Amino acid sequence: MYDEPPSPLITKDPSPQQPPARKLCVRHQRMADEGTNWKLQQSLDALPLADREAVSTIWSTFSSSSHPRRALILQGLLTMCCFSQLSLLTEQLASMIRIDPFVVLPREVSLKVLGYLDATSLCRASQVTKKWKSLADDDILWRGICEQHIGQKCPKCGWGLPVLEKKRAYRASSSPSPDSLSRKRFLEDEYESATPPMKRQKSELLRLPSSSDFSQANSPLVDNDPILSCSILTSKSTSLSGTTRPWKDVYSERMTIERNWRRGRCTVRTLKGHADGVMCLQYSETLTHPAFPILITGSYDRTARVWNLETGVELHCLKGHSRAIRALQFDEVKLITGSMDSTLKVWDWRRGKCVRTLTGHTEGVVCLNFDSNVLASGSVDTTIRVWNLRTGGAFTLRGHCDWVNSVLLWDSNTSSVPSPSSPTSSNVFDIPGCAAPQIDPGKMLFSASDDGTIKLWDLTLRTCVRQFTGHVGQVQSLKLLLSDECDGAASDEPEEGSLTPAKLDSQDEGTPVPSCSKDKVTPSPFPSSSKSKSKNPVLVSGSLDNTLKAWDIETGKTIRTYFGHIEGVWDVTGDKMRLVSGSQDRTIKVWNRDEGRCTATLVGHTASVSCVVLGEDKIISGSDDNTVKVWNFGG
Repeated sequence: MYDEPPSPLITKDPSPQQPPARKLCVRHQRMADEGTNWKLQQSLDALPLADREAVSTIWSTFSSSSHPRRALILQGLLTMCCFSQLSLLTEQLASMIRIDPFVVLPREVSLKVLGYLDATSLCRASQVTKKWKSLADDDILWRGICEQHIGQKCPKCGWGLPVLEKKRAYRASSSPSPDSLSRKRFLEDEYESATPPMKRQKSELLRLPSSSDFSQANSPLVDNDPILSCSILTSKSTSLSGTTRPWKDVYSERMTIERNWRRGRCTVRTLKGHADGVMCLQYSETLTHPAFPILITGSYDRTARVWNLETGVELHCLKGHSRAIRALQFDEVKLITGSMDSTLKVWDWRRGKCVRTLTGHTEGVVCLNFDSNVLASGSVDTTIRVWNLRTGGAFTLRGHCDWVNSVLLWDSNTSSVPSPSSPTSSNVFDIPGCAAPQIDPGKMLFSASDDGTIKLWDLTLRTCVRQFTGHVGQVQSLKLLLSDECDGAASDEPEEGSLTPAKLDSQDEGTPVPSCSKDKVTPSPFPSSSKSKSKNPVLVSGSLDNTLKAWDIETGKTIRTYFGHIEGVWDVTGDKMRLVSGSQDRTIKVWNRDEGRCTATLVGHTASVSCVVLGEDKIISGSDDNTVKVWNFGG
C-alpha cells in the first residue's frame, strides 16, 4: 500500500537527517513529475505572511488526517463553496481523475490493447501524446493490419488493399496465372447506335479492319530453347535495399490507392503510335530486366509495339505479320503474337526480332495463351491448336462451330505444374514430324466462341468435359479468378518502399473508412476443383449480349450476371478486388465483384474499347481510336 502523500508545502532546505522519500501512488507520482507542488509553493509564497500561515495550517491538517476525517473535511468544504468554487473544482477534477493506462501498463500489455483497434483508431491514438504515438506507430501493430487487408478483402470491414507487385518484385513469389482473352468483331462506323453489333461477313475477314482483345497477367519464365534464350536475357539481379520503411507507411500508401479506386479518381495518359485500332495488349511491372515496366500492344496496322510504360516511349516496332495482330502474350524470354494471316510468331521482344513462325491454323489466329509447358491458340477456323512447349508436339481440338475468341489454360491440379525453371527441349516449336504431345495430368483449357458457349477441355483426354451456356450473344473474353478469400495472405506481404504517409483518419466525399478488428476469416462459399482449398477458381466471361457473367466451374452454373454496358463487352479482366470490362459503348467499367455493382465508369476513348488489362494501381486500355490509355489510380 502506498504511503500518504506529503503536504503540498515544500521545504526548500531539507535537513540532511530527513528520511528517504516515500513511494507515491500513481496520481501523486504524476503530480511530482509535473511539478504541481512546486507551482503551489510559488503561489503560496506570493501571499502575505498571515495568509501563508493560515493556508499552510489547513493543508497540513488535511494531510495529517485519516481518510474518514478527510472525507468529513471535504464534505464541510463543499457545503461552503459557491457555484464559482464548484465550477473550479469541476475543471480541476476533470484532469485529475484521468489515468493514462499506457504510462502504467508495460509496453507489451499496451500493444496487446492497441491490437484490437482498427487503422483509423490507431491514427487518432497517435495524436494524443508522444507516448501514445510511440505505441500506436509500432511496426508490430501495422504489420498485423497490413496482413489483414493487403491482397485480400477483410471479412469485417470489406476493404482490401493492393499488394503493389512492383514494390516487391525482388521477392520470390508466384505470379498470377496468365490470362488470354481474345475476340473478333467487324468494323462499326456508327458507334452511337444502341443496337448490338452484327456479325461481319466472313469473306471480309482478311480485308476489313477488325478488333480483338487480349489481356493477361504476367507469365513465368518458360523457355530454355537456345534459339529463344540465347542473348535474350541480360538481366541483372535486383539489389535489395538495406533499409525498410514503417508498415504504417505501407498501409497508408495502399489505402490512398484503394480510396482512389472507390472514388474513380485517376490520371489519364495517352500513348499514340499505332496507325490503326489497338486490339491486344499486355504489361508487366515485375520483370527483372529491364527495371522499368514494359507494355506491348498489337494492332490492325500489322505491328506489335514495345513501350516503356514509365515514360511512354516506344522502344521497338515489331513488323512481320501480313495481317492484323489479334493476340499476344509475353514473358521474360519471348513474345508470341497471333495474326489474321493464320500464323503465330515468336519474338525476341528485347531486340525486336522474329525468331520463329508457327503454322497450323487454316484461318486467322484470334487468341492465344501459354504457360510454362503449353501453348494454345484459337482461330477463325473454329479449332483450337495445342502445342507442348517441352516436346514440340501439337494436336487440334474441335467442337466449336464458330470463331474461337478466347482460350485460357488452367492447372486444375496445381501440384502437377512443373517449375518455371524446368528445362525445355531444344526442339520447342519444331512441330513437323513430332509425335503427339504428352500433357501433364490436370491441365485444362477454357475456350469461348461466337457460338455463344464456353467449353472446358481436358487436355490429357483431349475432350470437352463441361460446357457453360447462358450468354445469348457471342462470348468474346474469359478471365479466371480466385474466389474472394482472406486466408493465407501472409505470403503476399507488401514490400517496403519510400512514400510519404497519408492522413488516414479523414473521411471525405462520403467514402467509408475501414473499421475492423482482427478476426479469423471465413472461407469462400465457392467450391474448389483443386486440391488446395485456399484456391477456388471462378470463371468470368464477357459477351456481345452486353453482360459479364461469373461461373461456378464445378457445376457450370452462373453465379452472378453483371449488367451495365449498353453495347457488347469486348474484354474483361479482374483480380481479387474488382472486375474491369471494356465495351463497344466506348467506356470502361469497374465492378464490385461480390455485389455485381458498377463502382466507376471511365470515359475517354472515342471508339470502342477493344482490350483492357488491370494492375493494382492502374488500368490500361486499347481502342479502335488507335490509342492506348493508362488510367493511373496511384494518387
